[in-house]
Amino acid sequence: MKEFTLGLVAEASEKVLHTNTAAALGSGSLDVYSTPAMIALMEKAACSIVNSCIDADTTSVGVSMSISHDAASLVGETITAKAVLTGVDGRKLTFKVIAADDFGTIGQGTHERFLVKREKFINKLKNRK
Repeated sequence: MKEFTLGLVAEASEKVLHTNTAAALGSGSLDVYSTPAMIALMEKAACSIVNSCIDADTTSVGVSMSISHDAASLVGETITAKAVLTGVDGRKLTFKVIAADDFGTIGQGTHERFLVKREKFINKLKNRK
């Protein structure tokens, strides 16, 4: 496993399609980029940072997301999410996340992920009662 260095940055992009709109995902009634899709794209950017530093036995799980969705984006626009690693506290990683379209920032906030061992995490879930 590589060391996590504060300031690591990654991006993820996607087009606004009818399938990731608020109307399609049930988070609203308009054909605009949905908040759930924006959150998923922000997590994807953060995961890119994590995945570049971990071994095959380790993964990460999202544990918190505190964001604002500040502007709407229409079908056909491209959304780019950027994650910056801002904190490392043991297995907890903290990221600043920002999403933008061609006109500027559409959302921003903070995201936390926890590093876990894949097999141990799944086995613990299977043994829940």
